[in-house]
Amino acid sequence: MSEAVLLEKIKHLPKPYKEELIDFVEQLEKKANKNKQKKSKRGFGSLKGVFKMSDDFDEPLEDFKEYL
Repeated sequence: MSEAVLLEKIKHLPKPYKEELIDFVEQLEKKANKNKQKKSKRGFGSLKGVFKMSDDFDEPLEDFKEYL
């Protein structure tokens, strides 16, 4: 639907429906802004130094020695 057709339909709405439409459009704008904020891109290495792997990470666990 083109914007011109949409505007023409809005012109024929009663005032209470126009107010309700304004509220709905504002909610959609808030939702769109929220989605834009969530989509921030993180580059490689942005979490460097946050996690530390122990030196014995590759060693077998004590709990599973009898199975190996």
